[in-house]
Amino acid sequence: MNTQTLAVLVGLVCLFLAVPGRTEPTAACRAHGQVALAAWTQGDNLHVVRDFAPDTAAQLTPGTLKEVWAQLQAKAGAFRKLDDLQPRTIDGHALLVANLEFANASLAALIGCDGLDRITTFRIVPMSALSEAAAQASMPAPGAGMERTVQIASPLGPLPGTLLLPKGKGPFPVALLLAGSGPVDRDETVGPNKPFRDLAEGLAAAGIGSLRYDKRTHVYGKQAVTDAFSVDDEVTDDALAALQLLAQQPSVDPHRLFVLGHSLGALIGPRIGQRDAKLAGLILLAAPAKLGPDVLIRQIRYLAPRQGATQAQLDGMLAPLMAAREMLAQADPKHPPAGEFFHAPASYWLSLRDYDPIVTAKSLSMPMLILQGGGDYQVTPQDDFSHWQAAFAQDPRVKLVEYPGLSHLFMPAGQPPSAADYTKPSHFDARVLQDVTAWIKARPAPG
Repeated sequence: MNTQTLAVLVGLVCLFLAVPGRTEPTAACRAHGQVALAAWTQGDNLHVVRDFAPDTAAQLTPGTLKEVWAQLQAKAGAFRKLDDLQPRTIDGHALLVANLEFANASLAALIGCDGLDRITTFRIVPMSALSEAAAQASMPAPGAGMERTVQIASPLGPLPGTLLLPKGKGPFPVALLLAGSGPVDRDETVGPNKPFRDLAEGLAAAGIGSLRYDKRTHVYGKQAVTDAFSVDDEVTDDALAALQLLAQQPSVDPHRLFVLGHSLGALIGPRIGQRDAKLAGLILLAAPAKLGPDVLIRQIRYLAPRQGATQAQLDGMLAPLMAAREMLAQADPKHPPAGEFFHAPASYWLSLRDYDPIVTAKSLSMPMLILQGGGDYQVTPQDDFSHWQAAFAQDPRVKLVEYPGLSHLFMPAGQPPSAADYTKPSHFDARVLQDVTAWIKARPAPG
């Protein structure tokens, strides 16, 4: 169903808050709202308006309600069920919210009452809009800490970064944030979303510092990608330089430094832990079990049919990729083939070919927190997280958590998950942020 069409449609039945909700909606308000919604779903529109406040009744007449209900079902499909109203705070107002399930869409009914328990708010919105509002409300407001620009040394020149420390004296535990693949900025910006900025602000509000920085490929572009370019050039070396810089900063506890890697950053996290054994721990978000051409081919197999590709078109896309995969599998790292493979030189893929993050992680003694989104189609629970679970489910130093319904960015995933999820404004999930901060606070300094 077209989201814009649905938004226009539900706008017909939206009454914006004329009277703010109570601190806690009363039992009478809940009863009136439940009866009104039930009557509406049954076509008893005279009964719907029985407990409306006068102004509400004047705008939402039985005739208007009948017309809107018919249009809702025409667009959202046949009505299926109405859930019970539950108290919830939306935009600072105490309201009652119930799920309205249709064949093609889930909508949220919002009910609010005045001091006489008369209904002043009778509002229907897409469930996705409600989720976005809740995500925004769950994030701490900017300003929870003190920001300072720093420069991380690299062979090509400095990499700008942001050190965000909580307000106070310290010394504070600090997490180094390592982004995923590609020329990513310090906020790990994807469309309208900035998961690393969310993370940094959430950590600061919890008394934990963070350092995030623009990747070498973001700052220096093609200049960074030579014929000998490797994953150490892209991630490892700059991360180790950033850790050295962190350990020298005032108000930073050098004995409580953590690496928090996402996607590619999570894949390389164990390698960094191997090279800096003084780390207090690793936090791996959406960690691949392996990274190579097979992973990219798997993603194309998933996405192409959902974007309308026929089997013949899919086969045509995959043929050159599979040929490149075979060439890389047999290539000599000392004499890599020329040209680009999957948008990177052969040297890059060969630097990953023999790297196993799980085997490397098993060689470490530091604690690890490994987190996975259940709706992630890029690093999947079945193909990736299951291998981490098999390796570490019985290891007391490792905690593994999967979050149903969250995407690769740890934001709400669609059904089915797709690349379109990344274009919807959202925020890093509050549950994941809470688990990360609690885990860091529970970790003592090594030794």
